[in-house]
Amino acid sequence: MKDAEKTIGAIADKQSISFIGSIDAEGFPNIKAMLQPRKREGIQTFYFTTNTSSRRVAQYLKDNHACIYFCDRRFFRGVMLRGTMEVLTDNASKEMIWQDGDTMYYPEGVTDPDYCVLRFTAISGRYYSNFKSEDFIISDCRNR
Repeated sequence: MKDAEKTIGAIADKQSISFIGSIDAEGFPNIKAMLQPRKREGIQTFYFTTNTSSRRVAQYLKDNHACIYFCDRRFFRGVMLRGTMEVLTDNASKEMIWQDGDTMYYPEGVTDPDYCVLRFTAISGRYYSNFKSEDFIISDCRNR
């Protein structure tokens, strides 16, 4: 895929909603809508905020296989990234993506025990546009 990192990065940055996938205790996929990632490093690493007490966090702690999906409804194109999700509770990670107004969700502030960071690391993906799909490996995108 030509200019994969630029194209996929632009899709991810322009969407207000993203979708994250996890695996439940019975082995079924679970999808959840989330706000856009707070931070990304290329198209390999994405950071989200969530509640430590959430079902998704419990699922990632048992099975870290994950996916994220970004959909550009305007041009009917999208990208699914496959990889792993880590649950980060250290202060440095929490402070890195904390924003004004987050106390609405985490009343005790950045040290709220119910606030954590999800760090997704992609290994591969699938891009859809113009009625066709294309698989890609993340390391291939970074070497172009």
